[in-house]
Amino acid sequence: MDKNICVLGGGSWGSALSILLAKKGVKVDLWVRDEKKAIEMNESRENIKYLPGVILPSNINITSNIKEAIKEKDILLLAVPTQAVRATLENIKDHIKKDQIIVNVAKGIEVGTLLRISQIVKELVPNSKYAILSGPSHAEEVAKDIPTAIVVASKDKETALYVQEFFMTPKFRVYTNEDVVGVELGGAIKNVIALGAGISDGLGHGDNTKAALMNRGIIEIARLGEKMGANAMTFAGLSGIGDLIVTCTSMHSRNRRAGIKIGEGLSMEEASREVGMVVEGIKTSKSAYNLAKKLNVEMPIINEIYQVLYEGKDVKNSVINLMLRDKTHEVEM
Repeated sequence: MDKNICVLGGGSWGSALSILLAKKGVKVDLWVRDEKKAIEMNESRENIKYLPGVILPSNINITSNIKEAIKEKDILLLAVPTQAVRATLENIKDHIKKDQIIVNVAKGIEVGTLLRISQIVKELVPNSKYAILSGPSHAEEVAKDIPTAIVVASKDKETALYVQEFFMTPKFRVYTNEDVVGVELGGAIKNVIALGAGISDGLGHGDNTKAALMNRGIIEIARLGEKMGANAMTFAGLSGIGDLIVTCTSMHSRNRRAGIKIGEGLSMEEASREVGMVVEGIKTSKSAYNLAKKLNVEMPIINEIYQVLYEGKDVKNSVINLMLRDKTHEVEM
């Protein structure tokens, strides 16, 4: 397979996808911001912090030179945290070629602007082809060839099909979807619901509570998504309920782990430090809360999580507040 890619971001997900593609025969340049870390990873052939014990194949070149890394690549994979996407693109936008496809795997909404990643890309690199990869996919499992299914969304069918073929392996199944808005929102806001699920676990609540949070959470995500023009069926798919299930129930999930710590009494800053990685749901809770207010969409779970994180609300009262809301129908017409 005579193809190549630049993976921008040396965290767990960027490293896992680099490993997946390298095993497929793709030439990978993996860009990491820190030069010392790049040298260490090249020498040890391991991402010790994020994927300990997993070997980086020899056809992955780790570099801290971003402008060299993106040269003559078929795909540029955005695997940096959501809030770093703009700065990363600002740094390279004048060097991106028209035929290079930008594939995003970050799951979040930019604080302040309330823009999705596709909108940031459109603003900074307006003529580029764009796709998003999303779905229930822990990096720790993908790196070890555990069977996984995800979705690629692009408004351009040919781009979606190209990315599908590029990433597909016997252990990594890729579906296509045209609903970029729905796939982006599902991947981003499920992290906030996963924080809530973790908080519930940290408070000592049971499976009943978490199931209710997950179910009503996907309804809130779909409610916002439909208001923004998404296809409601997307939220029943891999990037919707699929990703929500895996993120709310697994200890691989940094959002759930952070939520557990918050439920046990730590602040969001303390919880983030204990997790030791970027917890996307913390910033996205602010973006989702403000987006819901802006569009006048009712999102009570998002509202409670935002108030716990940013307004100092007593976490023990949040579940009670949700249970005591006004009576309503389950199915919205």
